[in-house]
Amino acid sequence: MATQLFEGKGHAAVYQKYRFAPGEELQQIILSYLKEKRTNPIELVVDVGCGSGQGTRFLAEHFKKVVGADISEAQIQEARDASSRPNLSYLVCPAEELPFEDGSVDLLTSFTAVHWFDIEKFMKEVNRVVKPCGCVAISTYTVDMSLHYGNCSEKLTQIFKETRDLIFKYSHSRVKHVLEDYKEIFEALPFQDKKRITDIFDKIPMTVAGVVGYFESVSPFQAYMKNEPEAAKTLLQETEKRFLDAMGVSSRETPLEFWVRHVCILGCKGP
Repeated sequence: MATQLFEGKGHAAVYQKYRFAPGEELQQIILSYLKEKRTNPIELVVDVGCGSGQGTRFLAEHFKKVVGADISEAQIQEARDASSRPNLSYLVCPAEELPFEDGSVDLLTSFTAVHWFDIEKFMKEVNRVVKPCGCVAISTYTVDMSLHYGNCSEKLTQIFKETRDLIFKYSHSRVKHVLEDYKEIFEALPFQDKKRITDIFDKIPMTVAGVVGYFESVSPFQAYMKNEPEAAKTLLQETEKRFLDAMGVSSRETPLEFWVRHVCILGCKGP
């Protein structure tokens, strides 16, 4: 059974505001793979577990028809409110029950979501809906993250890791898939032609407020908020102050770079 942790309107709004889109390096790896594998035009792309649509919008810049699917109505509403592209649409449905015809999808993607699905059922759906010679691109960012600003990058990264470690005490057991670089998910993909890339690094432009907002958006923090709301709020406030003090600035809108490592599983279904 899928795990549903991102369904409330408040969490969906935070997710839309602070979750970042796939970075340039990850985008290029996916697009290059598709050029290598595909001879026919890609007509239909389905982005599963799309959340508030950060990855789906990237896909809509490159392909004819893109559909984002997520089990959360609140997330889908955020995605719809954020996008007006005519080739992009969204629907509410479970990842394990996709409303597409057998062999109808040219490219199926999922960004930082598959670890929440019932993996066995999801992979059966992938095999059912993807066309012969169709492709999949499944990725997640990892906990290998660092912050970069002037000569205080090491200090900022240390503060980031201390806060992350406190929050991650509330992690769901399914986060183990991320910690293991999606190895089990890779093995479950029912295609012979597949590969897993674990060393994709992206530098995401962000602000101090964005980093704090990212913490607020993750599922362990939402669990922390439910259990200890005052302590959770205080942690974010203190973390922001520590960042600003280390940087010697006063504005939470001060830009910095957020470096993150991605894992990406790429596969092509046989003819």
